[in-house]
Amino acid sequence: MADAAARAFELLPAPPGEPKVPSVAERLNTDPETVERDLVKLVLTVVELLRQLMERTALHRVDQGDLTEEQEERIGMTLMTLYDRMEDLCDRHGLTMDELNLDLGPLGTLLPPS
Repeated sequence: MADAAARAFELLPAPPGEPKVPSVAERLNTDPETVERDLVKLVLTVVELLRQLMERTALHRVDQGDLTEEQEERIGMTLMTLYDRMEDLCDRHGLTMDELNLDLGPLGTLLPPS
């Protein structure tokens, strides 16, 4: 826990007046030619994160027996359709689902490994 907190504070910008240390923001490599694709990648990453959270919540509710068989069926179809749409959007923008898993450096990857 202390190590995780120490790593998180390393990512904060230095207070005014302190010597400037290269930060994560300075390591970002932006390119005007790829900014649209990068923005789409970021949006799709957030949507994929939400999709996975919805899927886990649904599985938890199924395990708890909170849903009727009809509700389980409808949620399953919805999640499959959402996954298909995510793949379509990735194909349309030249991305793969694996590319949506952003590397957060010392914190690991955003999404669990597939």
